[in-house]
Amino acid sequence: MSTVFDEQPDHGDMDLEERHALRRVAGLSTELQDISEVEYRALRLERVVLIGVWDEGSLASAENSLRELSRLAETAGSEVLDGLIQRRSRVDAATYVGSGKARELADIVAADGADTVICDGELTPSQLRRLEGIVQVKVIDRTALILDIFAQHARSREGKAQVELAQLQYMLPRLRGWGESLSRQAGGRVAGGGIGTRGPGETKLETDRRRLRARISRLKKDIANYSTGRKVQRGQRRRGDVPSVVIAGYTNAGKSSLLNALTGAGVLVEDALFATLDPAVRRAATPSGRGYTLTDTVGFVRHLPHQLVEAFRSTLEETAEADLILHVVDGSDAEPEAQIAAVRGVLAEIGAAHVPELVVVNKIDSADPVVLQGLRAREPGSLSVSAKTGAGLAGLRDAIEAALPRLDVQVNVLVPYRRGDLVARAHAEGEVLTAEHAADGTRLGARVPAGLAAQLEAAALDDCVQVQA
Repeated sequence: MSTVFDEQPDHGDMDLEERHALRRVAGLSTELQDISEVEYRALRLERVVLIGVWDEGSLASAENSLRELSRLAETAGSEVLDGLIQRRSRVDAATYVGSGKARELADIVAADGADTVICDGELTPSQLRRLEGIVQVKVIDRTALILDIFAQHARSREGKAQVELAQLQYMLPRLRGWGESLSRQAGGRVAGGGIGTRGPGETKLETDRRRLRARISRLKKDIANYSTGRKVQRGQRRRGDVPSVVIAGYTNAGKSSLLNALTGAGVLVEDALFATLDPAVRRAATPSGRGYTLTDTVGFVRHLPHQLVEAFRSTLEETAEADLILHVVDGSDAEPEAQIAAVRGVLAEIGAAHVPELVVVNKIDSADPVVLQGLRAREPGSLSVSAKTGAGLAGLRDAIEAALPRLDVQVNVLVPYRRGDLVARAHAEGEVLTAEHAADGTRLGARVPAGLAAQLEAAALDDCVQVQA
């Protein structure tokens, strides 16, 4: 990774030597042993150069952000050739990096034989056009890259619809300038035109925008229908007083591995960013036998595109309505505190900041003990586990049980043996404290939902009336 510094007025934190320095950080370029490693991807392998602007924080933080961008690019199927960071007081409003450094970037792109430049930030439409005009290759930003990864990983109909909606919302304001054909008139009998594209001088750009808006409207309706079905399922669980626990956290923090370790679910586990897009709901039980649902959700990331947050809002509602959030943190990451801040920012954005949170530091088998000690100090009450080795999972199960909301009604009844179904429900839906087998039935002490408590008491009373008769 190279660090490029631009000549700008001194703002106190940039001396002249630093702004003229040029440093290379090793270990960023992609090293593929075999091209077949990425042949399964939908897009062809692209040769990319990364560029970021360091306008706040430390150099280490800026380099970690660019390394994460490198992993994102590799996940999308690209070969990273080089990465550069420019020191600036603020992002250049015209070309993101400034006209002089844009020309330097063009020389590096030509020398490396790159066909794409990826910027570590979200570019405005004008920045995109001007930078692309200077470097003379395709330019995309962090948002477009993440959207592309989501498009590759979406499997369900709802997931595909959500990703397409986010892509169209991102694309709509950026249509102008993407190809000279967008400015041609499409009125009258135009070659390639047809019903809906003929009119008194409507440009192709206007036609494309109209089509995009119509498609966006349709996708929003489809996603709303999917959301209705999920709300019905949540309502059924609520009526049964089944607690809901959601696993949230940074992408590739090990959320799916933790779900498998706690439930034996067998969901996809892959060492890749955004491997999970479709939420997986599985049934789990506390050590005492109390049932609850455990939901694996899409991972978050720094600067998660707001289009994705909006498109996935119906899916993320599962998090906002949970009884407990297991906030999974990658203990082996270089900046776990930055991960925590990014995840909490998204949780606040979707209205889940009020939900009780249990921080779970994962991957302790490969984490630095000093980093773990610092995390424990900054996050009191957090738990350290390894979904891979099973270390700490027993303590996590106990902590989940202690954090779940207590059931309202405690019963102590003699349930006749002919109503064994109610005893089974007490084990599945409640928390059984004592169970003794007597001559006439099962003496049951338990905390159960109010509806089940009424049925247990009614069964005990009915049996007592029959005995007296």
